[in-house]
Amino acid sequence: MFRPLLLVVSLVALPVHAQDPDPEVGQALYGQVCAQCHGVRLQGGKAQSLVNGIWQFGARDGYIKRNIRNGITHLGMPAFGGVLTEHQIESIVSFLRAREQQAGIEPRPIPPRLQSQDYQNIEVSIIAEGLEIPWSIDFLDDDTVLITERGGHLRVVEDGNLLAEPIAGVPEVVVRSQGGLLDVAIDPNHHDEGWIYLAYSHGLSETAPDEDRPGAMTRIVRGKLRDHAWVDEQVLFEAPHETYLTTRHHYGCRIVFDPKGDLYFSIGDRGRRPHAQDLTRPNGKIHRIHRDGSIPDDNPFLDVEGALPSIYSYGHRNPQGLAIHPETGRLWITEHGPMGGDELNLVTPGLNYGWPEISYGIHYNGEIITDLETLPGMEQPNWIWKPSIAVCGLDFVKGDLFTQWKNHLLVGALKYEEVQLLTIHEDRVLHFETILKNTGRVRDVQTGPDGAVYVVLNEPGTILRLAPAKPPTSIDELAF
Repeated sequence: MFRPLLLVVSLVALPVHAQDPDPEVGQALYGQVCAQCHGVRLQGGKAQSLVNGIWQFGARDGYIKRNIRNGITHLGMPAFGGVLTEHQIESIVSFLRAREQQAGIEPRPIPPRLQSQDYQNIEVSIIAEGLEIPWSIDFLDDDTVLITERGGHLRVVEDGNLLAEPIAGVPEVVVRSQGGLLDVAIDPNHHDEGWIYLAYSHGLSETAPDEDRPGAMTRIVRGKLRDHAWVDEQVLFEAPHETYLTTRHHYGCRIVFDPKGDLYFSIGDRGRRPHAQDLTRPNGKIHRIHRDGSIPDDNPFLDVEGALPSIYSYGHRNPQGLAIHPETGRLWITEHGPMGGDELNLVTPGLNYGWPEISYGIHYNGEIITDLETLPGMEQPNWIWKPSIAVCGLDFVKGDLFTQWKNHLLVGALKYEEVQLLTIHEDRVLHFETILKNTGRVRDVQTGPDGAVYVVLNEPGTILRLAPAKPPTSIDELAF
């Protein structure tokens, strides 16, 4: 695709400045290292166009720089970090952005129709927009939707209308970096009991010695809605305060219920990789509790001294997708890998899923985390995405609306801005297809009670509904 070995000599003469990115320098570099594949006018050729508004491998500047620096090896694009300085890479990106602006490229609108292998006409509608980093969605009934905004708001859509005022009285959350109000989940017996569950980043009121900010950890609570307010709150899971951390990323966290009604939730490693292997720590784990917060008597580590009794599995990096198979009742998860190596795992109680001792990825700066991809006693993923698509949100297709997709797995992606559909048989992925692309960063994807697929987008903060288009009922409705 490229010829990087020829670049070492030709790039030495180009200026290197510790200044702002220079699009003129970027243009010269583009002509030497990019044009032979992406076209002299950025129109595409051996590789994709760079001025059509479609960024297949991530639209943010950081993603584009990372792709130039580290390559996309499965497509034959080598890493240029060894022959280009950081300033030169930034200058190339500055040049690309300038050309985008000259070409009048604007964010791609939400398409009114989609096509897939099984459905030639899928209608796309917007059920809410103008949200601030929506994170999760769940359904009180056919006409009422709850949406979390990471900044700490619980929003309501009733009869297709987003209510102006958020729910009052929700817990105070730590809103910094990846922290905030995360998942919302409706109790399986909500009609009778009224419980709603929230996951969020909880901060301690006291500040740790020699630290300028309080520790934080993922917390699970449940409450009820009354008069548009959050009431009757109960804390179901709060980690020991000595395990709270001052980092502000990798909180997890998703909530799902199995057929018995037990509650599973995830906590990421919080940036402390070795903790994922430590059973005395909550982070880097999948947890299981009863819906009242008590511990199931068959949890796998109850007899292990010092282990947290809620732990169900360990060795996870940052699981942000949990789903229960509608027929088998087994737990599937997606978790963010480092650079490369996002994983799909079928979780079995008590097993070790390897992070950080084994991994298919490397650090974002290109450094090696581990040379090992396998070790005895550590589970292999059922599927990997390499390079990482930044998996987020997971659900099985349920109901009778998408009959061809029933029990297929919906996977959202932040970086690649897409929804993938995976065909699962037992513990194997047989096929995958991208059904939505480049409408925004996909934070969550869920099947609604009506059987439609609901997609939570960041940038823009929008909720989409996907449903098979109804066949025309008259000759006047046919499009010619």
